[in-house]
Amino acid sequence: MTSTLPRPGVAPPSPGRPELHTPTKRYVQPPPAWRSSVLAPVAAGVATLCASTSLTGVVGGVSWLGYVAVTVVLVACTGLALRSIRTPTPLVGLAQLVVLLLLITGVFTGSGILAIIPGPAAFTELNDVLVSAFDQIRTGLPPVDPTPPILCLVTIAMGMVAVLVDTLAVAASAPAATGLVLLCVYAVPASLSDTMLPWWTFLLGASAFAGLLAVDGNHRHRRWRNRDAPGMGASPSAAAAPVAVLALALVCGLVAGTTVTAVGTVGRLPGSGRSGQGAGSGGLGVNPFTSLRGMLDQGSTVDLFRVRGLGNDKRLLRAFTLDTYRPNQGWSLPDGPMPAGYPANQTLPAAPGDDGTGESRQIQIEPVNWVDVWLPVYGALRGLQGVDQGWYYDPGGGAVFSERKQHVQPYTEITSLAEPSKDQLESAPDRTASVPAAYTQINGVDPRVVALTQQLTAGASTTFDKASAIWRYFTAENGFTYDTRTAAATDSDALADFLLKGKRGFCEQFASAMAVMLRVLGIPTRVAVGFTTGYTDGDYRMITSQDAHAWVEVYFGQDLGWVSFDPTPRSDGRGYVPPYLQSGSSPSDPSATDSQEVPSVSTTHVAPTGAPNAQDDGTGANGGQQAAGPGSAPGWTGWGALALVLLAVALTIGAFLAPKLARRHRIRWLPLAAAGAWLVAVLLSAWLIHWSLALILLVLAAAALAPAVVREVHRRRRWRAITGAAPGAADAAWAELLDECADRGLPIPTSDTVRAAAQKVAQQHHLDDSGQEDLRTVVGVVERSWYSPGGGAEDPQFAPAFEGVRASLHRNAPMSWRGRLFPRSIFRRNR
Repeated sequence: MTSTLPRPGVAPPSPGRPELHTPTKRYVQPPPAWRSSVLAPVAAGVATLCASTSLTGVVGGVSWLGYVAVTVVLVACTGLALRSIRTPTPLVGLAQLVVLLLLITGVFTGSGILAIIPGPAAFTELNDVLVSAFDQIRTGLPPVDPTPPILCLVTIAMGMVAVLVDTLAVAASAPAATGLVLLCVYAVPASLSDTMLPWWTFLLGASAFAGLLAVDGNHRHRRWRNRDAPGMGASPSAAAAPVAVLALALVCGLVAGTTVTAVGTVGRLPGSGRSGQGAGSGGLGVNPFTSLRGMLDQGSTVDLFRVRGLGNDKRLLRAFTLDTYRPNQGWSLPDGPMPAGYPANQTLPAAPGDDGTGESRQIQIEPVNWVDVWLPVYGALRGLQGVDQGWYYDPGGGAVFSERKQHVQPYTEITSLAEPSKDQLESAPDRTASVPAAYTQINGVDPRVVALTQQLTAGASTTFDKASAIWRYFTAENGFTYDTRTAAATDSDALADFLLKGKRGFCEQFASAMAVMLRVLGIPTRVAVGFTTGYTDGDYRMITSQDAHAWVEVYFGQDLGWVSFDPTPRSDGRGYVPPYLQSGSSPSDPSATDSQEVPSVSTTHVAPTGAPNAQDDGTGANGGQQAAGPGSAPGWTGWGALALVLLAVALTIGAFLAPKLARRHRIRWLPLAAAGAWLVAVLLSAWLIHWSLALILLVLAAAALAPAVVREVHRRRRWRAITGAAPGAADAAWAELLDECADRGLPIPTSDTVRAAAQKVAQQHHLDDSGQEDLRTVVGVVERSWYSPGGGAEDPQFAPAFEGVRASLHRNAPMSWRGRLFPRSIFRRNR
């Protein structure tokens, strides 16, 4: 055996306790390796994910965010795994791009080799997908529907951004340079969207970028203070620095968003008062139909519907209606849940003003490039043919809707196009009390607008006369001009500016202004959004994006229903003036060529079923309207993934900060819990995309974790033998100690004696005093077990001493992620 000298100030060892030589320089505890290796990639991934939220301005729904999240996690994990085995930086970036290609192939193509490996057919299919995406961008309006081609394009773009940000922040140690990349992510949707991006996306991006800089600053500070030397760790004050920076960024972002920035759709946080400042800062328009403005402004014309069976009738095609007016902002859908809806493919209740008698018209509508939650209809709807389940009819709002945007198949509408006569409208009694209050509510109207309304209707006694008087005001003789560009604002009140000064705009302004004036008089009114008649092309009428239109509907009681008034003074032949607004009009039940009479459709009132979040107010002309943008809300899987992400973020923060503020043994479970939460969150997010992707990720995760699981099984089996004082306890303890060293990258040759091996363990892993003392106990027991007839595993101090050695190893030579996930010891032949 190797002889050793006793340490200074320590009595010579007893014959049964070998002495281990230790260096005079004390090696103090290093920080956990997993924190230094994981923090920067995680911060880079979070910054990329937060920046991607800016796409809410150009891509509808939230499903695309799941694709981005999975992509960012895969890129970050690939970088972590390869850097842990010291892969050259160029190869790391190349591998991340390969993983991105495998993901794109598996999710967006169906011809990959083994589902995820791209081949010639897969590249051809991917090219077709991208061509389709660019076609949708060319013909669509933001926010575009998150179709598979759009999701593919978003995934590729954000995947490349994630690779670049990860390379700059981690490999190049230049996180400040990622600011330019992240700024470009914001620049694209900001330049494409007609409205400002939501304020919260800027706040998220700025906070994440500040966190990335704080991580780098703290790392550089530790290096300057020699904090990277093992054992120095970080003080609570150092831990508080990045937290303080993040908190300051959040506070500054919130304050700036509420005061001076142009962040959000109206330049201020919701609920912070009037939007804008100064003259002409408000807006008069139909807020939820932003695409109306875009359709009229775009240079190209996009075909939307082919209509047959309408003949020469120039009736307006209604998509949905608006009943909520917000001063200086415009008309919008009301806040709240979805209304009650009747399955559109079943028997429908009667619409207001339709008693079910009279002629029914059968109109065939073929959508061409229409992808939305609304199904446009003519007149008083009596029935629909050719529609799938999932479409619902709201007779009060006069709209057919679904819970998600979708491509619409050709459908046939059975409707009544009968219109009341002028005499019927003039003699109609006041039925304001029979309509929900939502259709008469008005506030915040400029006194000048009120005075103008009263002046125009001074000699009118009936509801129809008042509506007609206001309708006749919007003419060229009174200075009004139809134009897709509104006049420059010169007044702080947009409505008064349009009515009294500018007098130039398109249908959105005219319909909004007339509806407000009617409500000032207490007349039930709503704004309808849809399309004009289009143009004749062969045996059908073609309706295009240039036919997008808005008009006014006035309620004349349950007998007459909602009656249209179109105040827009168009001169292009696309307008429609009903007989009751023409001179010398008579009762009208429009008839035209190509009309087709069908049996009268039953209008028996049936109970609404099937509409999610349905609410019935019990009124014939109910005020319930579709909530703004009814779309695909995430189910329990999406909400579960979001909850797990929040939990994982909290656990990750706790894993980073708790060692600095609490006793280490109390928080050992935090890193494992955080990793588990991230793994489950990624799997659920992948499941939202496709179950096969979740399955692939699960298999990959299982393969990656298999070595660690095998190693943990061996560790627990040996620990049971040690604590149970089994006959092979000493052998199990020594084998476990050698494996611990091998996992840390410093294997001990099996040819070494016990004491020589112990010397290497103490020196190479810098065991502290308590660890060396426990190691002497373990060596003594092992030697007695091997060379003494009586054995030594029954020593009551053996198990605690062995645990002390392992604890010292964890304190002074913490294991890397590579050692944890891919332990070298499992490949050792001699166990």
